[in-house]
Amino acid sequence: MSTKQAVITLLKQADAVCFDVDSTVCIGEGIDDLALCCGKGQQVKEMTSKAMSGNVDFREALKLRLNLIQPHYDQVVQIAKEQHLKITPHLETLIKTLHVLNKKPYLISGGFESLIQPVADHLGIPKENIYANKLKFYHDGTYAGFDEDQPTSRSGGKSKVIQTIREKFGHSIIVMIGDGITDLEACPPADAFIGYGGNVAREVVKANAAWFVTDFQDLINVLTD
Repeated sequence: MSTKQAVITLLKQADAVCFDVDSTVCIGEGIDDLALCCGKGQQVKEMTSKAMSGNVDFREALKLRLNLIQPHYDQVVQIAKEQHLKITPHLETLIKTLHVLNKKPYLISGGFESLIQPVADHLGIPKENIYANKLKFYHDGTYAGFDEDQPTSRSGGKSKVIQTIREKFGHSIIVMIGDGITDLEACPPADAFIGYGGNVAREVVKANAAWFVTDFQDLINVLTD
């Protein structure tokens, strides 16, 4: 297992930095916000917690939660408008720092592209740097499922995305940052993993991350040192 210093060195050398979104880039979980809006808050929150701790197959948990929520297109649009207000403290400065240092930021999420896009726009991250799940709707706006071809819709999907990013863009060193077991499991193929616990500290992630932070300022300090 790598040491904290080794992870810091790799972060300084990295040409790509990948972020989980829910509970990392943003405070809270997008699917929980959707559930709350649709009156299914508590049931879905419990299922999300199990999925993030690695106790349930990710796709199965995603399917169960969305079938329970049955989100309408209009509700998704409404929530999307407010997502940029939920950006985690110091994250915006960290992304600006990465841009200045010519390190490409990516958003890799088991959440939904429609909720992540406004956040990416606010942070100046292009659409092609977003890898997330896509919701489907019928013409009347009722829920029609999700795109099961997206790698982020299944367990191990983030590893697949990182491999794709490396092959497509030719990055030499990729760092993954996140709060959940799916983020931890993406290293390898990511060269390093930084556990984030500023919104939710998950014990399994804390125990297995060589570097675990609760404030993005710690990363900014290292990068601007």
